[in-house]
Amino acid sequence: MFFGGALQALAVMLWLLTELVTRHGVLWHPIPWVIAPSAAHAWLMIYGLLPFFMFGFLMTTYPRWMKGSEIPPHRYVPAFVLLMLGAVSFYVGLLISHTILIVAIFSTLSGWILALYALLRVLLDTSHQNKRHPQLIFIALSLGWCGLVAYLIWLLGDNAAWLHFSIQGGLWLFLLPVFASVAHRMIPFFTASALTHNYIPSPHWAWWAMLVTSAGHGLLQLNDASAWLWLCDAPLAIVALHLSHRWGFRRSLKIPLLSVLHIGFAWLGIAMLLFTVQSFVLFISQGKTLIWGLAPLHALTIGCFSTLLIGMATRVTLGHSGLPMKVGSPINLMFMGLQFAAVLRVLADMLLIQAGYWLYITAGTVWLACFGSWVVRYLPVYWRPRTDGRPG
Repeated sequence: MFFGGALQALAVMLWLLTELVTRHGVLWHPIPWVIAPSAAHAWLMIYGLLPFFMFGFLMTTYPRWMKGSEIPPHRYVPAFVLLMLGAVSFYVGLLISHTILIVAIFSTLSGWILALYALLRVLLDTSHQNKRHPQLIFIALSLGWCGLVAYLIWLLGDNAAWLHFSIQGGLWLFLLPVFASVAHRMIPFFTASALTHNYIPSPHWAWWAMLVTSAGHGLLQLNDASAWLWLCDAPLAIVALHLSHRWGFRRSLKIPLLSVLHIGFAWLGIAMLLFTVQSFVLFISQGKTLIWGLAPLHALTIGCFSTLLIGMATRVTLGHSGLPMKVGSPINLMFMGLQFAAVLRVLADMLLIQAGYWLYITAGTVWLACFGSWVVRYLPVYWRPRTDGRPG
């Protein structure tokens, strides 16, 4: 799964940069994609990239969280093949055929449901214990599958309401709940281990507050009530920033592999503050003034999701390949470069400047360079035996 995710991390951004430079006339001429580029971009980021890393991470951690047996290859290999087939077919469909796009979504749905079944078996086959995090993550992944179904219905009937549901549901009922739950479960654990603290507080009320406010944001978006989003976004921002403080954000900065997780989570608080201000301005202007465009969304997706993704993926890759649990200067520079890309993409929408599309292109280029260096470093790990001689 990480192998597929690494390839997708490059392919998605190569596609996006191609779309940007052709749309703005930097190179060649606009490419006539089969569907709108914005709809393709949403699918690629929400359903075509992040799930590879999510399933790879969870298929590794579910058995450890619940003291169960390792997931056998006959459950995860078919899921991987179908997800990869869906990803490759989607690019082909974007260029030549609406029908191939539909086949791509069917393939992704099939792989997704097989991956869900593999996780479900771990949930059902392990003895009774505290399974709240795995259960809530499983529900969020299932809602992600529903969002993918909505995308398929949009492709089949061209009803924009289904596309809207797919995007908003994917963001607020699937992605954010999964990232928030994994962060709530893992960041305090990693922090306590790395900083030799016996206890890092991680109250469950804060986790539930993040889940409820995320769902509330999504439901308000689905009902076109953007002016009221601040009612959910402000509490979510406060809770996220509170957890960043309680988890020891400043102390974590001395350890790169730990700090990247804390920085990624801190972006959640920043993003929700931006969403709060954006929504409140819309509220007091009675729906007449929208500021900052997609800046809050990209603070969430690039700043929070991408940073947490690369942090967790690096830890899992090192831990399950037998490599030392530390990173060198090139990977540290990549971590910092990803933050630079997030800031550039946020500023691209916040600063009303002429030819601002160059900020979009620069942010995408930096993002690609960061993930590209990560892929060059770690992709070979996935087909080599463990360096410590253990099975795997």
